Amino acid sequence: MRWGLIDCKNALDKSGLGKELIELVYLRVSQINGCAFCLDMHASSLRSNGVSNKKIDTLAGWHVSHHFNSLERAALAWTEAVVNIATSGTSDALFNELKHHFSDEQISDLTIAIGLMSAFNRIAIALRQ
Repeated sequence: MRWGLIDCKNALDKSGLGKELIELVYLRVSQINGCAFCLDMHASSLRSNGVSNKKIDTLAGWHVSHHFNSLERAALAWTEAVVNIATSGTSDALFNELKHHFSDEQISDLTIAIGLMSAFNRIAIALRQ
């Protein structure tokens, strides 16, 4: 079963979203879900791919940080909405903002990436990783 999840992650890594954006999303999902194992892994991946410490360190405060562009902000807003869907839902305004930056396929890939990382977080936390 876990290989299916890993295959999905590998496919997403090759999607049109780009490695940096995917890793930022994975890191933000892991921050929200409190997965220390995944936080370490994705922060390290971002650093090794040349993303600045300032950007990584201010991710939780992306709303007010000047380190994120409008595309990243749209993706991070969607990330928070999807992770917290039971309490806050996903608004039409937020979805329409996504459509200014991403194709339908990219929105689907982004949403799958968010759900996938939420699953990985839960597995890692439950298995004491």
